[in-house]
Amino acid sequence: MSQFDSQLQRRIMGHFATGVTVVTTRRGEELFWMTANAVASLSLHPPLVLVAVDKRAQMHEHLLASRFFAVNILREDQEALSRRFAMRGPKEWSDLKLSTAVTGAPVLDDALAWVDCKLAESLPGGDHHIFTGEIVAGDAREGRPLLYYQGNYARLAE
Repeated sequence: MSQFDSQLQRRIMGHFATGVTVVTTRRGEELFWMTANAVASLSLHPPLVLVAVDKRAQMHEHLLASRFFAVNILREDQEALSRRFAMRGPKEWSDLKLSTAVTGAPVLDDALAWVDCKLAESLPGGDHHIFTGEIVAGDAREGRPLLYYQGNYARLAE
């Protein structure tokens, strides 16, 4: 087991700017949400994305059970949504405009972009699980992304 300092790793990797997303799923009529920036496009053929989820997060069990999810890429003016869904516990979503595509996972109607995914694989990754999703639907709109850099929200320069 590596003895590399986890706080140093956090500081180093904080220099890697990432987009901010809200990952969603559904179990019956119940909706589940999680802010995530450990998200990446994985493959074009087949179309795959990955999301890393802390094993202690409630979303972890919901993704394993539902076997589908949506990744909603946030616009630069959606920091409040990111903060809302980063909090532990139940999430308030009744004020949001939602739709679904193929899987039934909630899609934010005003997200910058989104993909709807069927769970392809779940792999252990340290204290996280890596969920690989096969993209079955998606769309992108005009706008600018919300970013995360060195522990803070950021925006692209004009």
